[in-house]
Amino acid sequence: MNERISVNPNIHFGKPCVSGTRITVQNVLELINEGLSFDEIKQDYYPDLKTEDIRACVDYAIALVSAEDIKIAV
Repeated sequence: MNERISVNPNIHFGKPCVSGTRITVQNVLELINEGLSFDEIKQDYYPDLKTEDIRACVDYAIALVSAEDIKIAV
């Protein structure tokens, strides 16, 4: 797992978070989905995040989708 993303069952019910914070990967991805740039996310929501943290959230999501076994019912 990426060193910038951690999963702790005692923080946000075990949802993946940016390491050393309570900022969930989901929250960051939702902001990206809303069309915010990395700079806007840092400036307006999470000033302690680094660009690398936001990229790590995207990478984490990509890794989950890549590992997912999708079955199509025919």
